[in-house]
Amino acid sequence: MSKKNSSVNLKNGFKEFKDLSKIFSNFKKKLNLINKKNFAVAVSGGPDSLALVALTKAYTYCQKSKFYYVLINHNIRRNSLQEAKKVQNLLKKKQVHLKIISNKKKIEKNIQGEARNIRYELLSNFCLKKNIRSLITAHNLEDQVETFLIRLSRGSGLRGLSAMRPKSKINSKIDLYRPLLDTKKEFLIKISKKTFGNFVKDPSNKNFKYLRTKVRKLKKPLEKSGVEYEQIFKSIRNLSESRDSLDNFLKKEFSKIIQKKNNEILINLKKFKNHNNEIKMAIINASIKKLKKNYYDSRAKKVTNLIKTINKKGFKKSTLGGCIFFKKGINLCLKNEKL
Repeated sequence: MSKKNSSVNLKNGFKEFKDLSKIFSNFKKKLNLINKKNFAVAVSGGPDSLALVALTKAYTYCQKSKFYYVLINHNIRRNSLQEAKKVQNLLKKKQVHLKIISNKKKIEKNIQGEARNIRYELLSNFCLKKNIRSLITAHNLEDQVETFLIRLSRGSGLRGLSAMRPKSKINSKIDLYRPLLDTKKEFLIKISKKTFGNFVKDPSNKNFKYLRTKVRKLKKPLEKSGVEYEQIFKSIRNLSESRDSLDNFLKKEFSKIIQKKNNEILINLKKFKNHNNEIKMAIINASIKKLKKNYYDSRAKKVTNLIKTINKKGFKKSTLGGCIFFKKGINLCLKNEKL
């Protein structure tokens, strides 16, 4: 990498590169609409997150916003802390301070899912300590399509196939923003290389025991067959509009069906059984989130299996998402499995 490429001037918003300047302009508009003074930025060291660092740093020369950069070291791989410090030193050259937070919990099963939950928990705790209400991640167009294909393979319904939202909530206090969802990864790699000259490669991205890695390898054969990721992305957007309509309906239904009493959630069984499977799945996921404060929905297959179990005549008890489900009078009751 030449010195010219690794010393791009962030103050001019990538004006020397027409394609990157357009990416920055789009990014800037989105952050202006958010209109917040403080943000936390999730960093991994990969090209996507380093591009996000570059874009946010460039943004500070246009607007008076403060960004806190945080990397979660999951402690899964032996050299993960050393890798985190390499990223820290890389950012330091651009006057960017990176906070490294190391996970102390053991992750032994469902590694990617558990690591994701822990990451958001630690990021959320950091935000609360710093009185930050907005977290930004570097999820991009390819991530969105991969999520769609993964959920398609698992039999997800409308809400699952709508994939990730540009804005969602981690909890009642912190909003999660994904301003790069419509941005191709190739541009983020270019920004990363032009700004930092380097990035960290995550070995897990090549590990075929993970479904996302397998799905990622589908891109080239799909595009050779004429199935373009940009077209899939347009379909996801259309599904998202339908999901939003469904969610507005569900908000009203949830208040009629779901009640929280002390450490339990009560679901009116009669009203629950009157709905179709898609809405039943949404009710189950909403109930688990209300009780456990989980960010992600449970897998569609597991929720479907639970619904089948609940519908059986002799249903007494079942578990999902760290919750115990059981009958309590006219209600379906769920409580924390560990209590």
